[in-house]
Amino acid sequence: MGESQIDLRRPALIVVDVQAGFDDAEFWGPRDNPACEGNIAALLRLWRSKSWPVVFVRHDSDNPRSPLSPSGSGHAFKDIIEGSPDLLVSKRVNSSFYGTPDLDAWLRAEGIDQVVICGITTNHCCETTARMAGNLGYDTYFVIDATHTFDRLALDGTTVPAATLSAMTATNLHGEFATVVATEDLLSGL
Repeated sequence: MGESQIDLRRPALIVVDVQAGFDDAEFWGPRDNPACEGNIAALLRLWRSKSWPVVFVRHDSDNPRSPLSPSGSGHAFKDIIEGSPDLLVSKRVNSSFYGTPDLDAWLRAEGIDQVVICGITTNHCCETTARMAGNLGYDTYFVIDATHTFDRLALDGTTVPAATLSAMTATNLHGEFATVVATEDLLSGL
């Protein structure tokens, strides 16, 4: 991943759904990338040190049994999500661009044309947000090791490991919707 060109000007860091409810292994199953939260924290520290814009996105599940239901304790952000964001987006679907307030309108009003995406889960809300950002014309970076996901059942009933799903997300996004980078490459590339 060190081959990617990194040219950040004043990007918004979009931190997607880093909520305590994703720690419920009984509900979600096995996950990949135990370094995810540490990498997100490192990105947040960098953004704060540069006074670059930070967007927190929170999923408000319509399912009352979901660990991400607004009525449960899992709805809260994990402890690594510190400080106030420049924008807090609440959403009920996968894309951070279909939340409240309108992320695209805010980015454009702020004159921001670059976004860096991290969070949970790699292949759902993070990937969907990256695809939309790319389609909307943003210069999009996807920090693959600052995301994680969970094993999923395939249509044939076999288990697809979370690491495989993450690799497929990186493959699907890179060069088409986003530039996929690792945290260390991004930090050292600045």
